[in-house]
Amino acid sequence: RPTSETLFCDFYSKIIQSHRDLPKLYNQWVSVVRWEKTTRPFLRTSEFFWQEGHTAHATEEEAEARTVQMLNMYADFCEQYLAIPVVKGQKTEKEKFAGAHSTYTIEALMHDGKALQSGTSHNFGDGFAKAFDIQYTDKDNKLQYVHQTSWGMSTRIIGAIIMVHGDDSGLVLPPRIAPVQTMIVPIMQKKEGVLDKAEEIRKRLASSYKVKVDDSDKSPGWKFSESEMRGIPVRVELGPKDIEAGQAVLVRRDTHEKITVALSEIAEKVDELLKTIQHDMYERAKAHRDAHTYDAHNMEEMKDIADNKPGFIRAMWCGCQECEDKLKEQVGVTSRCMPFKQEKLAETCVCCGKPATKMVYWGKAY
Repeated sequence: RPTSETLFCDFYSKIIQSHRDLPKLYNQWVSVVRWEKTTRPFLRTSEFFWQEGHTAHATEEEAEARTVQMLNMYADFCEQYLAIPVVKGQKTEKEKFAGAHSTYTIEALMHDGKALQSGTSHNFGDGFAKAFDIQYTDKDNKLQYVHQTSWGMSTRIIGAIIMVHGDDSGLVLPPRIAPVQTMIVPIMQKKEGVLDKAEEIRKRLASSYKVKVDDSDKSPGWKFSESEMRGIPVRVELGPKDIEAGQAVLVRRDTHEKITVALSEIAEKVDELLKTIQHDMYERAKAHRDAHTYDAHNMEEMKDIADNKPGFIRAMWCGCQECEDKLKEQVGVTSRCMPFKQEKLAETCVCCGKPATKMVYWGKAY
């Protein structure tokens, strides 16, 4: 398909006439087909599903504010809901969206040390507007060009959840986005009262959380493994002896820790545990990212880190595309972003030795 930007520009040119028509704010969920030479599940498929937004504004300032707002929204979603820490920054001229004034990105680090672009937000300025003749009359009755933005996040983020949090037992899902947050597994469920008690607990928890009872005829061991494979954050184990003792066992998916709690306190304990898991998953992912972020001061260090230490590489850059191309060719890394939080790691470019202008996150990426 052609990119949505061209379709929206044609649309805008027909519907925008006056400053009273602005801003235009559109959001859509669409299926996209792209020619991928090598496909990877979730990350690079021939067809994928994504959310994308398109806006048109009267001024440059409004467009920039929207671009930054949406990048921050994506970052908050990743960190607060998906428990994935991200680096926010700007793409280089080479890596930005074709025709954009600037492209902002959030970059996440997968468990294997590769980077993943997880969401982008583009400020188009008035370049597309001039190409498609999208003009409006301002308050002084003068013709002006609109300023546009677009931003998007795709099903690639599902791959990120799997690769940041998953383990050898299967998925590990952050509680805030888990389809089932708590699974109650009755043990010896054919004994009188066990299923009734499991259903009673389900009802107590269901007012606040997405909870199910696994009352299938599979063995408890099978149910435990299935619950782990599906990444359900908390498992409640409940058998006749537990009921007699007025207790149940809560099992954390992220750490496999088992906690015995009184049935009278189970709602409070599950609530507390889900919040703890959400927090701990983010902190664990952040610690992994920080432990796999390295600083390089010259090409020798860059090559050594790229070959032997998978992760982000922070290094200074002169701003020349020739150096960017050389790093990709000789070291095998690409620029991930110029972070908004800049640090001066050295005075000179890691590649050419000329005065540096930006600190850049580099890395091997999906």
